[in-house]
Amino acid sequence: MSDRKEFRDLAEPAEAHEAIASLDLEPEPETVELAEARGRILAERVDADLDVPGFDRASMDGYALRASDTFGADEADPAILELVGEVHAGSEPDVFVGEGECAEISTGAVLPDGADAVVMVEKTAEAGSEGEAIEIRTSVAPGNSVMPAGADIAAGQRALGPGTELTSREIGLLSALGRDEIEVRGQPTVGIVSTGDELVRPGEELHSDAGQIYDVNSYTIAAGVEEAGGEAKLYPHAGDDMAVMEEALTTAAEECDLVLSSGSTSASAVDVVYRVIEERGELLLHGVSVKPGKPMLVGRLEESAYVGLPGYPVSALTIFRTFVAPAIRRAAGVPEPRTATVEGTLAAEERYTEGRTRMMPVGLVENEAGETLVYPVDKGSGATTSLVEADGVVEVDADTEYLAAGETVTVTLFSPSVRTPAVLAFGEDDPAFSRLLDRLPSSRFLAVGSREGLRRLRDGLPDAAVVAGPVRREVESVGLGSWEREWGLIVPDGNPEGVDGFGSLADADLRFVNLDTATGLRASADAELDRLAAARDTDAAALQDAIDGYEFTLKAHESPARRVLDGKADAGLGLRATAEKLGLGFVPVDTQTVRVRANPERVEKQGVQDLKAALAGIDELFADLPGFSDS
Repeated sequence: MSDRKEFRDLAEPAEAHEAIASLDLEPEPETVELAEARGRILAERVDADLDVPGFDRASMDGYALRASDTFGADEADPAILELVGEVHAGSEPDVFVGEGECAEISTGAVLPDGADAVVMVEKTAEAGSEGEAIEIRTSVAPGNSVMPAGADIAAGQRALGPGTELTSREIGLLSALGRDEIEVRGQPTVGIVSTGDELVRPGEELHSDAGQIYDVNSYTIAAGVEEAGGEAKLYPHAGDDMAVMEEALTTAAEECDLVLSSGSTSASAVDVVYRVIEERGELLLHGVSVKPGKPMLVGRLEESAYVGLPGYPVSALTIFRTFVAPAIRRAAGVPEPRTATVEGTLAAEERYTEGRTRMMPVGLVENEAGETLVYPVDKGSGATTSLVEADGVVEVDADTEYLAAGETVTVTLFSPSVRTPAVLAFGEDDPAFSRLLDRLPSSRFLAVGSREGLRRLRDGLPDAAVVAGPVRREVESVGLGSWEREWGLIVPDGNPEGVDGFGSLADADLRFVNLDTATGLRASADAELDRLAAARDTDAAALQDAIDGYEFTLKAHESPARRVLDGKADAGLGLRATAEKLGLGFVPVDTQTVRVRANPERVEKQGVQDLKAALAGIDELFADLPGFSDS
């Protein structure tokens, strides 16, 4: 009688998943050069430590000037400004633009000192025969046709989170941040051993009369390992001799995180793999209740994880895809794959009139019914973050001027592995919430400001909105959590100008840097100026006009502080936490509440529930965030 290992109680698929999940396949993170990082999974959070761009730059060819010199100018009554020089891209300006002056400027060039706006060349003309003056035939506001430092991404902002797959888009952003190497998730090394005396490697001589067949599984499974994010390592195939099998498998176990064998897993007398595992490790499972693929082993071999696949190629690949590939992806941090295109419903109308084919970057989110919503993500052609925040593109024909909300569109995904985020939020840029996102790897947040976050929430696009400070109109929503943060004026260390509040800025010749009107910090600043104006029995608008720079705004919460740090401003709007982080002075004004509000239709969505659970412990993130506290 043969000594046979019989299948007895076949494991259910869930048990097989659990057995494999119990194995430790995850290698240590590693640091790689940026040139070698494509396709890897980010192991660290990456914050911008510089502004991109690092200077205020012209976004078109034209003339740099002071916006106040153009007020009231039009085709019929142009402003005449003296031309005092020119500035080209890639060179440091050697000109100062004073009142009544302008300088010729190229796209991408540094905005010269004194100027706060650019007029496109099409809205100008030379005045006089010598070309020493320029007619300005339109009015512009401060900041027009200027991309401020940090407009793409600002120093201190969260650029990429752990778990991000590094494609050409992310590598472009890392390049813009000056990173030449990056810490990534290790790729599990998977040793592949095909067993059976009958196997011959492709390219070698085959004797069919002797029952030989080509080794299909080694290359098929190796390709699957690479697709799943692992590093495949092929070993010579092993025969059915116990000693030869043991040597092949233990050698692979010494060098790899996971060993995969194919063949010799069934219950016949010559199938000896399970005996090797029992003697040199631990057998956790022998046989699974699936078809095809019943002969399957799961266990530990020496210090390595082990899975035995069936010998038949279809069965081997079925078992690999169903049970092993997900485990490799988890160990490597690679998301589950999906198809390369997806149909979705446009969340908001989109107009386009330039008469060219448009490749529109878009993001995806699932609504309460599990339907895919598509929303445009476009911060301009010069912003690398437009692509990082998108999942794919919608190609819009040149003759299409209008896409209606609710219209079905086809999204070409950037990668087959792209997945909709588990939770999508819009709103206020806040350092505590930014840290919270690290606990929700399948999340996406767009820092568009409190006002815009509420507007998007009202329109039903995001799962949640982050809102700070006073709001003009509430939106129907469900509260998930809140906290307090202290805000005020950020000044140089030691407060050399003796700033004690907004009154100091209005009364003294000091340069101030403000935040965008969509932000909650700006809303609180405007409210404070209203209070101060009432106390002084004056008009709030006049008080704003008295503060040099009040209308020149930036978007990210650290950006004004960075201007102060660089000596480009005497004070900036910001948080106590930012001031202490950068070693700057802080003049407190007040505290404001930061609230996370959920779309009432999506409260039961799993991603929103995960966000709510994470928010319950947000106070753990306040330890090194001065001025933050529970509400």
